[in-house]
Amino acid sequence: MSLTHQFFFGIYPYIAMVVFLLGSLVRFDRDQYTWRSESSQMLSGGLLRAGSNLFHLGIIGLFFGHLVGMLTPADLVHALGVTASQKQMLAVVAGGILGSVCLIGLLMLIARRLNDPRVRATSKPRDFVVLFWILGTLLLGLSTVPLSLQHRDGETMLQLMAWAQHIVTFRGDAPAMIADVSTVFKVHMVAGMTLFILFPFTRLVHVWSGFGSVGYIARPWQIVRSRRTGLPR
Repeated sequence: MSLTHQFFFGIYPYIAMVVFLLGSLVRFDRDQYTWRSESSQMLSGGLLRAGSNLFHLGIIGLFFGHLVGMLTPADLVHALGVTASQKQMLAVVAGGILGSVCLIGLLMLIARRLNDPRVRATSKPRDFVVLFWILGTLLLGLSTVPLSLQHRDGETMLQLMAWAQHIVTFRGDAPAMIADVSTVFKVHMVAGMTLFILFPFTRLVHVWSGFGSVGYIARPWQIVRSRRTGLPR
């Protein structure tokens, strides 16, 4: 194994987690006013509603799917009568569907932010950074689907599970678990970990407020009234 591999898959995960947790805490303590999603629905509502619902549904499903799928012990999966091959196929199908839903919503949000002059004028550079970083991470994840379909024995899934479980249990041999995994998977993993580093410095921190933002999907419309007429706009 190279030093680069050992760094990104043995040390970088812990750096990402420290920045994610400590950065979120510091931002909440020092700048609570920015602890929000900075919604621009008052500027443009059409694409926002549909795009946000699809994006949130997809990304929440992907997050918890990865969390449960990667951290569930292989012995427990086998005890439930699910083979490694079956688990990998379930991950491919569920990930493909949720990833596609998330991608459609994300593209709608990006198109709105780029093409609506008022929304673009109120956007910050970090808004574009996080949107396009999520887009790249999502595309990398979807690109692993064909690779998984070519190797249906579930071995790759077991290797990724072993790596994640060794990381959370602070075992130093975690990088060795994925030494021969395809580069596409590795780049996707690094991009995903980097997203946790970006998290405290962007509007993503609003996830903490609604944890998972499940209520966002079913929340009622927020009516913005004109000061002059008092009527909904």
